[in-house]
Parts: sequence; structure tokens; C-alpha cells
Amino acid sequence: MKLRRRHPAFAGQDADCVLTVGAFDGLHLGHRVLIDRALALGRTHGLPALLLSFEPLPREYLHAADPPARLTNFRERWRLLQGFGLDGLCLLPFNEGLRQLSGEQFARLLRRLGARHVVVGHDFRFGRGGHANAQWCAEQGVVLGFGVDIVEPVEQAGQRIGSRRVRDALVAGELARAAALLGRPYSMRGRVRRGQQLGRQLGFRTANIAAHRRRLPLSGIFAVRVQAGGSGTALNGWPGVASLGTRPTVAGVQPLLETHLFDFDGDLYGREIEVEFVARLREERKFDSLDLMVEQMHRDAAAARRILGMKQ
Repeated sequence: MKLRRRHPAFAGQDADCVLTVGAFDGLHLGHRVLIDRALALGRTHGLPALLLSFEPLPREYLHAADPPARLTNFRERWRLLQGFGLDGLCLLPFNEGLRQLSGEQFARLLRRLGARHVVVGHDFRFGRGGHANAQWCAEQGVVLGFGVDIVEPVEQAGQRIGSRRVRDALVAGELARAAALLGRPYSMRGRVRRGQQLGRQLGFRTANIAAHRRRLPLSGIFAVRVQAGGSGTALNGWPGVASLGTRPTVAGVQPLLETHLFDFDGDLYGREIEVEFVARLREERKFDSLDLMVEQMHRDAAAARRILGMKQ
């Protein structure tokens, strides 16, 4: 899958393709229907199928003071999309220039990106003020020379699947419900970086990755499983316990995911890992001392081992 970063004001026109357009935060089962429809149209018409999205996500830009929790950062979306069969990801910077495009201007932009067929959800809105909807896009496509396929809501247990429902499940600590909406366990991914080595000093060596989100979709202490490929010891569902939050006991500020892998003594620095959240153990809280925090860490580790089916 190829990555194309394009500025909205680029000159010329790209080669013909099928485009599915949206934020695609979380890449849940509803998003998969859009992507599968684009892939099917690509096969039918002999065209590459691409996903068009934005960074930052539109709602992050439009509600900068109070953005929604981000389910997947760019690295996570990119890694997930690589397994979906698409030919490419076209990424537009969402900025004031893109925000101010009229519906007609945005539709023309789609055609300049090579769109011969566009796949959107029933609630798709675009253009300045969001005044243009999916049906309007279909009518405009007739004029500009591309077809529009509008996908109806995807439901599960009588309720529409959407990123908001995934966020609600994560906030409530209902990880199984979130996994059912996503079609996979919820996870975060990043490259392990060196920290202050505090975990090592406390007897809980951790692999630390930055969250790369302005707002976390969940926080607390979790039983987890870790995946890691590449050079070094391959990890395939390695059990552990993780803390996700700002670490108030040690005056932390930036959100950090700290994962202690049980019975693991390999070197993960610089490697990309994926941390799958299995169960939420408790909320993050501030302790009066490091000793009290360590006592609770031992209880958390024992609880995580039980949940993950490990011997104590």
C-alpha cells in the first residue's frame, strides 16, 4: 500500500481510482464495509482502490479546544490499513484552506484526485460548514464524472456501529464490547523509548510508548498482551500489565503507555510494539508515596496474571 500526501492546491489530476472518504478513526466494522465496497468496485472496474483521509482529523481541527478522544493515531491507522488490501492511502492536511472549500470545490478536488467512483457513508458531510451531504455528492458526481456509492448504516445488535460507540465502550472499561465493534481487540502501537528508568528501580521494568493523542480514549491499569515483530525476540500475545495515563504519583504530564511484560528480559528499546488491552483493572490514581504505589502494582500484576490465565 502506498502513501500519498497531497496538498489541496496541487496541480494536475491523478490517475483514475476508486476513493472511499472519511476520518476512519478506529477503523471499526462499519469502516470495513466502506473499504470492502471500494475494493469490490476497484475489482469490477479494474481500478486501484484508495482511502482518502485527513491529518489532523477534521473534528480535532474544528474543536481544537475540546477535541474528541482519538482512537487511532496516524501510525496505528497506517499499520491497520496495510492489512486491508487497499492500494493506497491519500492523506490531506486538514487546515483552514481545506476547511473553507465549498462543497463544489471539494467535489472537484475528489475528481482531481482521480476519483471515478467514490464510496461514502450515509452521514458523510463535507464542504464549508458541512452543508454538502452524501446525496448532494452523488448529484454533483454526475456532473463531474464520478459515481457515488452511499453505504447505509452498519448495525450490531440493532445499534449503529460508529466511532462514538467505540469511545463510549472504552471509557466504560467495556473492552469486550469495544472489540466486538472494532472486529479486533483495542490496541495502541508505538516505538519503545527510553524513559526515566523508574520502573526498573521499582522492580517493574516497563516498555514505554508515547500515546500521540491530544485526548486519550481510555486510561487506567490494564491486563494486556503485546505483539512485536522485526529483529530481536518476536512477541506474539506476550502477557503483561500496563498503565495508561499521565502518572500523577510522579508528577507526569504527557500521556504515556507503560507496559510491564511478565517474565521477559529482552531488549525492546527502539522496537515497535502493539499493546492489546484485555481487561481494565482499575482507574489511574495518585498515591501518597512510591511504596504505596509499588504495593498496588504487585496487586495489579497478580490480578492481570489471573485474568490472562497465568500461574501465580
